[in-house]
Amino acid sequence: MAENEKNPAAPARRVLDAGALRALSHPLRVRIFDILAQEGPQTASTVAEILGESSGATSYHLRALARHDLIREVVGEHGGRERWWERPAGGIVYDSRAVQGSPAGEAALQVAVAEVHRRRHEELMEFFSGRIDKEPAEWVDASSSMTSGISMTAEQTIDLIKKLEAIIDEAADTYRGQKGEGVRRVSVRADVFPLKNLTTKKETAS
Repeated sequence: MAENEKNPAAPARRVLDAGALRALSHPLRVRIFDILAQEGPQTASTVAEILGESSGATSYHLRALARHDLIREVVGEHGGRERWWERPAGGIVYDSRAVQGSPAGEAALQVAVAEVHRRRHEELMEFFSGRIDKEPAEWVDASSSMTSGISMTAEQTIDLIKKLEAIIDEAADTYRGQKGEGVRRVSVRADVFPLKNLTTKKETAS
């Protein structure tokens, strides 16, 4: 079943093409992309303040992201002379099949995925290796890092992924745009992939 058949109001996920992948292959652009998702609309100056960069640099990277429709300008909602930018609702998908056969596209995919995962690992380590000790008890209890090895077929793994996606999508739809006391942006991750075979079983003659 297609995602929009289950929930017509749910924002569609976008499969990134080579151009969008190249735009996201820069570390600063990945940070900016995440900031807009976490903090909402920003200007080049506010992003520069968060990152400790110049507004000229952040303006350049914001425009690069906008050229590939990864972000968009917010029109008529914020006063002032600076342009405001936002990240559209909906997820993105890194799918190797979208660039298959294009050496440039495949290279862009590798760089973009590597940078996104580097950033994810950096955030994970920053929290669990130090910041967790400074969090209120309620947020320590609301934090978890789980890993489990399960023996499954490809079909069973696909079924598990669909169930995990459904749970995460339901939470995203329920709490989308929520504001108020006690509300914080929470990272939800479900990394599911086959492990490398470390041993090779040899057939023995009967």
